[in-house]
Amino acid sequence: MTRVLDSRKGLFYKARPLGAVVVALWAAVAVAEVVSGAQLPDGAQKVGENRYRAPGDYEKTLEYYKIVYPSSAYPRRVIVNQPGVKAVHITNPSGKNFEGLNIYEANDEVRVYVVPLKSTPASSKPPAKKAEPKSGKKSR
Repeated sequence: MTRVLDSRKGLFYKARPLGAVVVALWAAVAVAEVVSGAQLPDGAQKVGENRYRAPGDYEKTLEYYKIVYPSSAYPRRVIVNQPGVKAVHITNPSGKNFEGLNIYEANDEVRVYVVPLKSTPASSKPPAKKAEPKSGKKSR
């Protein structure tokens, strides 16, 4: 004689915790904003062209970028370290989409500047000069 189960809880019981973890991770990744290929912290507000206000303090913002862009793959250098002003530049070694990020704190605000790629406009090159014939005697 076989026993009949009253419900199907046994079939999906173990998958629920795994499913909850997958949904939580997907939601965390989906919230992050990406601008020109650079990831910004959650809640960043645009204040200018390629310039954003970070929601947390300077240390929390640096911790966020240590996770997103590890220092082993993305070199960092201190730009400014004066009283009241701190700034760090994170270089994008791939050179795709953006050149790097500047993270700085001034006037009790933390801002992130996405450094765009340097474009090479055609007008910046001087036009090639044509060889002009010299006046005077002709050479043989």
